[in-house]
Amino acid sequence: MATTELDYDSGFRNGRFRVAWYALLAVLLAVGGWATWRRISLGMASTNLTSVAPWGAWVAFYIYFVGLSAGAFLVSTLANVFEVEGLEKIDRDALFAAIVSMVVALLFVWTDLGRMDRMYHPFIWRQLTSALSWEVHAYVAYIGVLVTELYFSMRVDLARVAAHAEGWRARLCGLLTLGRRDTSAASAETDERWLKRAGLVGIPLAIFMVHGGTGVLFAVAKARPYWNSGLFPVIFVVSAVVSGTALVAALYVLRSKLLTGETLDRDLMDRLGQLLAAFVLADAAFTTIDALIALNSLHPHEVETWLVVLFGEMSWSFWVFMVGLGWVLPLVVLSNRSWRRSAVPLTLAGLSVVVGIVAVRFNIVVPPQILPVMEGLPHGEYFPSAVEWLTSAGMIAVGLLLYSLGAEVLPLRPLDARDESHADRPSAATDGGVSDHGGDDR
Repeated sequence: MATTELDYDSGFRNGRFRVAWYALLAVLLAVGGWATWRRISLGMASTNLTSVAPWGAWVAFYIYFVGLSAGAFLVSTLANVFEVEGLEKIDRDALFAAIVSMVVALLFVWTDLGRMDRMYHPFIWRQLTSALSWEVHAYVAYIGVLVTELYFSMRVDLARVAAHAEGWRARLCGLLTLGRRDTSAASAETDERWLKRAGLVGIPLAIFMVHGGTGVLFAVAKARPYWNSGLFPVIFVVSAVVSGTALVAALYVLRSKLLTGETLDRDLMDRLGQLLAAFVLADAAFTTIDALIALNSLHPHEVETWLVVLFGEMSWSFWVFMVGLGWVLPLVVLSNRSWRRSAVPLTLAGLSVVVGIVAVRFNIVVPPQILPVMEGLPHGEYFPSAVEWLTSAGMIAVGLLLYSLGAEVLPLRPLDARDESHADRPSAATDGGVSDHGGDDR
């Protein structure tokens, strides 16, 4: 049943692309499932991890996705806490991406555990002096804040979909309102107040405990001078904001093109592009400062580790991915105002940063383990095995699947804004009481 009161269709605009996309995810999930079974049945023998280099791809991806989550959340606070004009359009997208990223991050941690069946132990046997124990509890609290914020940000629209649409989407959205179906202005104001309160709680939690705390896990490792730096947690937070902003900017354009079909807000794109460029510059500056301090210290382990990063085994990752894709390419693209306001260049810059930050995480985890911590110990080397790559692909596919399903079902864009962008477009009835936008490609 079509409705003139509500224009809601979160599905893919192109049916063939939808089938191809889910088919690709199915293949990745199948391959990842096979590799995970190999990991479980063979243990760490299926990896290239050793006693010399015990942390590898899974740990790198873990801190990468924690950073994506914290960064996307902090971007959302610009809208729901600091009330920056225009950013309310990407608030829910950012929060949902933050939740999915944390789920994927925890999957990587679980896979990296030597005894995967003991994942619940930190909650039963707590160690108050362990940074890792505090971090695990912070993750649970942080996910609770994210879910709370997402609920209050879209509760009114969930109630509107439940009231004006039909089919399974309407029933699901009705369940997600938790019985609160009031869509009055007073009810919406109450939701906004609680949304802001949850955001205020989440900001210090994300900065000091979630991703700053993840940086602490490395910074307290005294045996690795490259990690043992007070600046390390700060660098983690800065790079998290970079990757989160890049992810949100790319998602905004891709969702508009592939799902909602709404007109792109060029001013919002310009604002996101400027924010991303500023954060990339900050990330480059902090990394340079960290390198200069380390090299100036003349500490053998720190100097040699940076030489590995700059000119040794990891130099390709540093110069091509971290510097090239993470810094140079996005800064060139975002320096032009017309490019920031265009779909393809902004998406290119965002995805370039998202990929480049992966290299940042690998350059954090791997190089310090290559050099022996004591004279006489063996020189380390590490490159992920096929099982590590395939399990990683499977877990990333889990995240993409969760986001895709959520984007198809949930009102991750304010419906009022969608109604305005489609005011001049006719709607036709489709299954489930949602409208078919069809539409031109802007």
